[in-house]
Amino acid sequence: MTATISYPQTADLASDDYLVVGLATCFIKDDDGVHEVHVVEPIPSAALEAIVKGIPTSYELATATTIGTLITEDSLHLPENFPADVQFCDDFAFRATSSARTYKAKTSAQSYIPAGTTRTDFNFSIDRKRVLNSQRIVKTEDNVKQHKYTHEVL
Repeated sequence: MTATISYPQTADLASDDYLVVGLATCFIKDDDGVHEVHVVEPIPSAALEAIVKGIPTSYELATATTIGTLITEDSLHLPENFPADVQFCDDFAFRATSSARTYKAKTSAQSYIPAGTTRTDFNFSIDRKRVLNSQRIVKTEDNVKQHKYTHEVL
């Protein structure tokens, strides 16, 4: 699967720079209910460290690769071990270049998943669903009523 992209300002990155992408299980809410979707997302170094320590995550697997393998001048490419029915996250190129920079800044995080390998031993959980298209609508009724003396000095 490829998608057309155009993302400038990556002069500080080389095509062989390390990057981790994960296969996330997310959800989309519509009139018919909530539907499961699989999304390819870049994982920054700090997030990978937390995931490796065992926090619950929506990532089923993560693959260490290079940014040049996934992003060419005009398109995106899926890692070989990802299913064909997945979709790229919004702003994938921007997020991927940002994530690659985190691994350049903290090279010790590259040891969690060696380049060219995949890791699947995460604490995968969808108990807390990641709804991609959710919106928070604040209403007047949501305000908490306070005691009349709350803002007075007694």
